[in-house]
Amino acid sequence: MPKNSLNILFSLGIVAFLFSCSKTPQEEKQQRPNIIFIMSDDHAYQAISAYDNKLINTPNIDRIANMGMLFTNACVTNSICAPSRATILTGKHSHLNGKTDNIFPFDTTNVTFPQILQDAGYQTAMFGKLHFGNNPKGFDQFKILPGQGTYYNPTFITKNEGTYDVEGYVTDIITDMTLDWLQNERKEEEPFLLMYLHKAPHREWLPAERHIAEFTQKEFPEPVTLFDDYSGRGSAAKEAEMNLLKHMNWAGDSKLYPQVMDELGIPDASGWDKRAFEREVGRMNPSQRANWDKTYTQVNEDFKKAFPGMSEEDKMRWRYQRYMQDYLGTIAAVDENIGKVLDYLEANGLMENTIIVYTSDQGFYLGEHGWFDKRFVYNESFKTPLMVAWPGKIKAGSRSDVMVQNLDFAQTFLEAAQIQAPADMQGESLIPLLTGNSDQWNRDAVYYHYYEYPSIHMVKRHYAIVTREYKLIHFYYDVDEWELYDRANDPHELKNVYDDPAYSEIREKLHKDLEALREKYGDSSEISQELLERYLERI
Repeated sequence: MPKNSLNILFSLGIVAFLFSCSKTPQEEKQQRPNIIFIMSDDHAYQAISAYDNKLINTPNIDRIANMGMLFTNACVTNSICAPSRATILTGKHSHLNGKTDNIFPFDTTNVTFPQILQDAGYQTAMFGKLHFGNNPKGFDQFKILPGQGTYYNPTFITKNEGTYDVEGYVTDIITDMTLDWLQNERKEEEPFLLMYLHKAPHREWLPAERHIAEFTQKEFPEPVTLFDDYSGRGSAAKEAEMNLLKHMNWAGDSKLYPQVMDELGIPDASGWDKRAFEREVGRMNPSQRANWDKTYTQVNEDFKKAFPGMSEEDKMRWRYQRYMQDYLGTIAAVDENIGKVLDYLEANGLMENTIIVYTSDQGFYLGEHGWFDKRFVYNESFKTPLMVAWPGKIKAGSRSDVMVQNLDFAQTFLEAAQIQAPADMQGESLIPLLTGNSDQWNRDAVYYHYYEYPSIHMVKRHYAIVTREYKLIHFYYDVDEWELYDRANDPHELKNVYDDPAYSEIREKLHKDLEALREKYGDSSEISQELLERYLERI
């Protein structure tokens, strides 16, 4: 090559080097991605059409999956609301972050990933349902529901404006607050973390006015295990109080008016059934209540006529349909509103360098095994929806079936923001999976531990190891029972094969792997006993 050509190349290289080195700290900061974490409460993966379209179409939630990666084996460490959120924020299992159940308060000495991002120059905001704590740490702005919140005309606790009520439907209001912040408070020169957290579809499932008439007319396919008799399992499944017919509230959940319950001689068995109805429906203004009554009065009249001739099976089927109509009706508003946020991001050039996550705080039973609610390590409550988009980084329309958990979010976001995660976080960053480097991922099993017993729904305390192929569970405290499920050959988890000789080698290996996981995550029988004693004293 001629000497002058070498000189030109050398000069160009120097210029390029100097240009790259001349970036200001602000320009470097701009390269860090924005993070939008969208989470609903109790949103079953079965009720997202990216997973299964038998129940509902969710085109806007599906957009996130289509733009990025959908996880088919995402799961939680403890399937109950507040503990799941504590795990997400801290990157630690429940026994270490202290939030083992919905009863004990969150230990505010925990360091959360939003605090770390805020300290590193991220603008941070949270809107919607946190579930615990009135002053979330690490946020420049927040407007959150107290506790569970309400569907209509909810109260909000805010960082700068005190506590006030907002008229309207909660899913719409949370979205309006989110869009207002993006439009008017977001600082363009700073990367941001936005936590956009929906109350829906949490119990008691009140759809928006615009969806009431539509969804109460729909009929949904029944799960094959709706009339499960639990014959293939131990005492935990048999004794749980989550049955649609026996344990679901008639007024609060199925929307029978309290006076109709009285007319039909249906008792308020829980003691808070009618109060739940009044707490939710009673918050409506006259116009909202008139629209509600326009549809639900007919629902009640139809039930009154049918009730005398209904068998127990008929009632179970009726309650399933009522449940799905309201539960899925609340999801319709979630999907619409997520579409508004995605449209805003696209219209304002915010898609290119933004990580968008959609998930739920855990899974949920939609009539499978005759149940509603969550808590068990069985699939419907253990698995959670998860999809992650990051245009330019994640291949559009990709899927992953590896075992990932809500434990992993904190480290994922910190790595994306080029921040070293604290050594005591216990998850694993999903960045290798998201960016096509799955060979760097070596987890093949996850650990689960549920603590809130005795309590509502009476799901026994248990811990478990879960791989893609198998699930080994230990129920303890008032029982000492083991269950083993072949996830590939028994997807509905109907047959406990723990004592089957054909699975003896698998059982022994899983026992060893479970003990290794407990040691890795710092859990033990001694810790379980200590937590149990504290819990029993508290209740």
